[in-house]
Amino acid sequence: MASDVVVRAATVDDVELLHRFSVDLATFEDEPDAVTSTPQTLARDGFGKDPQFAALIAEHAGKPVGFALYTFNYSVWTAARGIFVEDIWVAPEVRRGGVARALMAALAKECAAKGYKRIDLNVLDWNPARGFYERIGFKWIRTWLPYRLAGEALAALAAGRSDAARKTGAASRST
Repeated sequence: MASDVVVRAATVDDVELLHRFSVDLATFEDEPDAVTSTPQTLARDGFGKDPQFAALIAEHAGKPVGFALYTFNYSVWTAARGIFVEDIWVAPEVRRGGVARALMAALAKECAAKGYKRIDLNVLDWNPARGFYERIGFKWIRTWLPYRLAGEALAALAAGRSDAARKTGAASRST
């Protein structure tokens, strides 16, 4: 199947699909209510005047079977941009068929073509896809821990309140 996978850039016509795949991913991650975006916000934020993300769609036999949604980062160490994969999803019925590899290869080709120096992503510790990422060359940075400031803690810090962390605890997984 891998040779039959076509990866293309998402367009504004794909926002319903991007939204559906995002909900599928959130459900897989046991966060089915975490998606607050809508097709309309995805159209605005990904395909408007100032795009905040880009996305790729993987198709097999003309049917969408996966996506990767990404943003860009910059490393002062390498003096170059990179890609941060925010979300990647492959439909369960086609997993292990080369879809994720095709998506990641397309991202790597974009990096090579544009002079970007790396691809970063986060993976849940229980996700079996960790093995896939390691097999294609990703390195788990064991000494780095992801942190997130969101929700009430973010609002409290912005407002100058120093007690937000004690009241809200650690930032939530979602958001």
